Amino acid sequence: MAIIEVVKFDGPPDLLVWKYPNQELGTWTQLIVNETQEALLFKGGEALDLLGPGRHTLSTQNIPVLSSVVNLPFGGKSPFTAEIWFVNKLHKLDLKWGTPTPIQLQEPKYHMMVSVRAFGQLGLQIEDTRKFLLKLVGTLPAVDQAALGKYFRSILMMNIKELISAYLVHKKISILEINAYISEISKHMESRIVSIFQEYGIRLVGFQIDSINLPEEDPATKRLKEALAKKAEMDILGFSYQQERTFNTLESAAKNEGNPSAFLGAGIGLGLGQGVGMTIGDTFSRLSGHMDVSAPVQTCSNCGTNNAHDSSFCRGCGHSLKQGAASSAVACQACGHSLPAGSKFCPNCGDRYRPCPRCQADNPEQALHCAKCGESLGVTCPQCATMVEAGAKFCPECGKSMVLTCSQCQQVVQPGQKFCFECGNKLG
Repeated sequence: MAIIEVVKFDGPPDLLVWKYPNQELGTWTQLIVNETQEALLFKGGEALDLLGPGRHTLSTQNIPVLSSVVNLPFGGKSPFTAEIWFVNKLHKLDLKWGTPTPIQLQEPKYHMMVSVRAFGQLGLQIEDTRKFLLKLVGTLPAVDQAALGKYFRSILMMNIKELISAYLVHKKISILEINAYISEISKHMESRIVSIFQEYGIRLVGFQIDSINLPEEDPATKRLKEALAKKAEMDILGFSYQQERTFNTLESAAKNEGNPSAFLGAGIGLGLGQGVGMTIGDTFSRLSGHMDVSAPVQTCSNCGTNNAHDSSFCRGCGHSLKQGAASSAVACQACGHSLPAGSKFCPNCGDRYRPCPRCQADNPEQALHCAKCGESLGVTCPQCATMVEAGAKFCPECGKSMVLTCSQCQQVVQPGQKFCFECGNKLG
C-alpha cells in the first residue's frame, strides 16, 4: 500500500471536474486546493466534507465528517479509502451553441415557410459543487467544457426554437428584421433558462445570441429576397405590381398588332373584365399625354378629366357630369348665344359648333388651339363636321381627304391661310 503525501489538481482550464484516481489515503496526506477550486470527499458513495482553497491535512481535526465514518485505529495513523473530487469554479464565458438543423416556421409578415438558424454563446460557473456532482457527474471520472455543452444543448435548442417562433408570431415582425431585436431576445432567453442551470448547481453568467439568419441556399429565402428587391425597385420607380403587369400586357399587345384577341385575352387575364377597353385606353392616354380627339368626350368641370360622352359621373373624382353640363352652358364664339346640349350649329347665328375636347368651349373653324384652355384642336371635316385629329389625312367618319388645296391650282395650303402662295387665289 502506497503512502500518499500530497494530493492536488493542476489540469487544463477547460476541465471542470476531475476525480483523483487513487482512493487509498493516509491521515497524514496533504490535500492542496487551488484558489479557483473546491474539493469534495466521498465515502461509500456518500458526499462528506467540502474543502475550499488552501492546504488541508487529512486528519480528524480538518475532516470531521469523514472521521465519524472512518474508524481510525492505531492513534489515527492508519490509512483509509475515500474519493476526492476536484471542481473547477472558473467562469466559462465561451461556450458556443447553435441550431444543428434550421428551424422551420411560417414567416408572419409575408406568410412564407422559411428556415431559420441561430448562433451564440453563453457563460457558466459551477456555483454549488455538491449539487453539481450529485445530479450531473455521477460516476464519470472527468467532465470537460465540451461534455457540459453537449449535455445542455438539447435543453437550449428546445427553448430557443420555442422562443424565436413565439417572438416572430406574437410580435408580428419579419425574420429579416429580427436582428434588430437580438439583445431583447437574449435577455428574455437568459431569464427563461437560468432556473434550468440552477437545478444542477450551475450559475448562468451570461447568454448571448450572435445571429439569427436564413440560409442563403434555401429556395424560400431566395424567393423572399427577390420579391423584396422587386418591391423596392417598384417603390423607387413609383408604380405598383398591378401597374407593371398592365404595362407588360400593353407591350405584349403592341408586339401582336395583327391579333386583337391576344390583346383582349391579356386584358381579361389580368382581371380587367368588361372595363378592359377603358383601362387600356386610359393607360395609352396617360402614356401619350392626350386623348383620342376623334372620340366624343365630355370634360369634368371639377378636375378636368376627359370622360366618355355618355358618362354620368367623372372617372377621376366622381363628380356628377350631368350637373356640370347643366350648370356650364357653352357660348357661341360668333354671337355669344348659349348652345343647347347636343347642338352642332348655333340656333341664333348658324355658326358651326367646334368644341374643345377638354373644356367643350366653341372655337373658330381655323383655330389650332382652344381660346379658353389652350388645348390643341383637331380639324373639322368639311363634309361631315367630325373633329379629326391634327395631322390626319382623311376623315375617319366619312373618308374625305383632310388635305386643304387651292381650288384654282390645287396647291396644298395650310389651315388659316388666306391666299394661295402659288397662284394668289383668295381662299374661302
